[in-house]
Amino acid sequence: MPVHQATLTIPTRGQGTYEITAAVAREVAGSGVECGLVSVFCQHTSCSLVTMENADPSARRDLEGWLNRLVREDDANFEHTLEGPDDMPSHIKMALTRTSETVPVAAGRMLLGTWQGIFLWEHRRAPHSRNVIVTVVA
Repeated sequence: MPVHQATLTIPTRGQGTYEITAAVAREVAGSGVECGLVSVFCQHTSCSLVTMENADPSARRDLEGWLNRLVREDDANFEHTLEGPDDMPSHIKMALTRTSETVPVAAGRMLLGTWQGIFLWEHRRAPHSRNVIVTVVA
């Protein structure tokens, strides 16, 4: 069973969604796998991965705003605050979303829907360098 694995390093500028679809697609194309699955896994606990609409950025802004209202930074009940007021909310946001995505592959391409993209969702306010593991299997 052919397996291809690579690490993508994604620089972020702070909170927000960062599309990584093209980078993942390059790994799938370079893997030689015609039919199988691609797994995308984020190695961090304060950011996450989502498959989301990639045509209209307002959909992502609405999702980000909704999650920020749900998990507020000013919650006085948080004990884990050593790294700043956005630290614990970032961990909760990650737990409510996902650290991995799996997409079917056919004819050497991901079978994403017309308006779907894969995004790294940075929950911290400060810039970070995030590692995402891409594994393509036949």
